Amino acid sequence: MQPVIRFENVGKLYRLGTVGTGTLSHDLRRWWITSVMRREDPYLKIGETNDRSTKGSSEYVYALKDINLEVNEGDVLGIIGKNGAGKSTLLKLLSRVTAPTTGKIYTRGRIASLLEVGTGFHPELTGRENIYMNGCILGMKRHEIDKKLDEIVDFSGCERYIDTPVKRYSSGMMVRLGFAVAAHLDPEILVVDEVLAVGDAEFQKKAIGKMQDVSKGQGRTVLFVSHNMGSVRQLCNKGIILSNGKITEIGNTNYCIEKYIKDIQNTTLKPIKERTDRKGSGELYIVSVSITDKEDNPLESIMSGQDFKIKLHYTSSLTKETSNIIFSIEIKDSNGTPVSLIHNRLTGQSITIKNNGYVDCTIRHNPLNEGKYNLSFSVTNGGHGDYYDLIDNAFLLNVVNGNFYDSGELPPHYFGPMLIDANFKNIQL
Repeated sequence: MQPVIRFENVGKLYRLGTVGTGTLSHDLRRWWITSVMRREDPYLKIGETNDRSTKGSSEYVYALKDINLEVNEGDVLGIIGKNGAGKSTLLKLLSRVTAPTTGKIYTRGRIASLLEVGTGFHPELTGRENIYMNGCILGMKRHEIDKKLDEIVDFSGCERYIDTPVKRYSSGMMVRLGFAVAAHLDPEILVVDEVLAVGDAEFQKKAIGKMQDVSKGQGRTVLFVSHNMGSVRQLCNKGIILSNGKITEIGNTNYCIEKYIKDIQNTTLKPIKERTDRKGSGELYIVSVSITDKEDNPLESIMSGQDFKIKLHYTSSLTKETSNIIFSIEIKDSNGTPVSLIHNRLTGQSITIKNNGYVDCTIRHNPLNEGKYNLSFSVTNGGHGDYYDLIDNAFLLNVVNGNFYDSGELPPHYFGPMLIDANFKNIQL
């Protein structure tokens, strides 16, 4: 079977902080060597791998390098990887938003892309006018768009605002209309970045269903980028893992997801002090995390329904006493799906810091079901929103079954990650 998409030795090189090579002499030298002498660009040879966690010595980095990939008709390809791995760059090259520095990309058929909120929309035009404009860009005739118009508007749920300029749309409305246009105008290839996360749960479910119809029922090809492994597992039949601009794994969806989750867990098991992929000024720096019971006894794992504490130990180099500090804890399940977010402003506690110390967060009657959960931490100045420290997937929390309901019944883990403290009462009339 002939592939509908083929990447051959594709690379994308960027010069950090500048456009072009950055100097006139470099620009002239590049032009002379590549255009006149017809030789390889000399600046490609000094590009480093795009590892954002290290400083590096070169001003040139490969956002993508040595990408060789074939996608067949009807495939639904899930593209997964950490932030900065090159996922969006890959889709932009395919959608011709930007051109590859090296290699070639071959495609067969029309490509419809939804890469970010408002992709392909003119803000001054109405929703209806943008539908027709996008259809024309895809090479459709007006009568073809006329046939699809009612279906697009109905799917988007924006009928009341369809004759309003899209600059007045919310981000959710923009995504709804953008996806409806991209999915209904008969593209042979549908490219969707994780922009669907902006939509509400109802629309995400609707969009996943539409992509399944497009791929299975109509034989279209879909490329899907998401951090939600549940959506990738549900939708995709193949997967690739990108890391530092290179494809590290290609295979069936379940294999790629399990490999990606295992890699995250291995990273999470590293001592926090050794993590170089964190962000922030470092004026407040989380150096370790510990889990204890109510009496401060260390815990290896916690039970559902158990009270426990998360202790965030930090060092401070702040030059003066600073108030309005916000410590956030994000909880994600093993698929990377967010479960909950807590921080001290939500719970009504004010934190002022001058010296080293730790923050003690008590979670009462642990509502997490059995499983492994990744904890991410951030410390910000609540007044300005600047990060002092931000570290993703920093700690692996192991939850085992406990007597959550005091009934002796243990809830199965496949019912979901959260347990609800509830009580049934029968009242006879």
